[in-house]
Amino acid sequence: MVKSKVNIPDLKDFLDEKSFKYESQAFINDDPILIPHQFNNHKDIEVSAFLTSVISWGNRKSIINSSKKIIDYMDNSPYDFIINHTSKDLRKINKSIHRTFNMIDLNYFIMSLKNIYNEYAGIEEILSNKKNGDDLQERISSFKEIFFSINHPDRTRKHLPSPLTGSSAKRFNMFLRWMVRTNERGVDFGIWKKINRSELSLPLDVHTGRIGRELGLLKRNVNDHKSVKEIDSRLREMDPIDPVKYDYALFGLGVYENF
Repeated sequence: MVKSKVNIPDLKDFLDEKSFKYESQAFINDDPILIPHQFNNHKDIEVSAFLTSVISWGNRKSIINSSKKIIDYMDNSPYDFIINHTSKDLRKINKSIHRTFNMIDLNYFIMSLKNIYNEYAGIEEILSNKKNGDDLQERISSFKEIFFSINHPDRTRKHLPSPLTGSSAKRFNMFLRWMVRTNERGVDFGIWKKINRSELSLPLDVHTGRIGRELGLLKRNVNDHKSVKEIDSRLREMDPIDPVKYDYALFGLGVYENF
């Protein structure tokens, strides 16, 4: 067991309290999850959440603004645009999107998502199919291979992670949290029913990693796949049914409390 740098007599109670505090609707307005919350249709939620998660690095306000730009390109009907877009529709996407994610990348993501829905019945079907991996992190790597199975620009591959090559897959794990965890608190959506929340992994980033180390939940100093497995094992000891609820606690402590 890693020794905590701070003296907290009951770490589980402390993190349960912080998770409850920060998993609230007040969290939504300043977070990229705001984008899929604009929709009611499950497919619109799914598509907008996936594309938003893909560009979720850097300043959160900038992420939200860039995601709004993508949704605007898609005429505020993301799933319908994916399924029914024309080459003319794609040509109107001619501006920068978000940092290194550009119009070439977005156009490919739109075309590949259409292929995913038409040929594989959707994102959830791939990620819940145990033929694609024994655990969810393996299936993320399989999803990447399927996603790039049609002709694609080499530059675009970098925008999806592969845990099997060492990535923490922070953004993809965040997307999975959004889709899988129940919406009892009105933040995550819980619209996917074929994946259990107990399978989810922490979206490990600079904030959750730093707080995890401060609390003795994580020993390794890099935020990679091995570190995800390490901190997951500790979080599952505290709550094997819903370990990723602690994402709210770790993120809140790091961002809002400067812990």
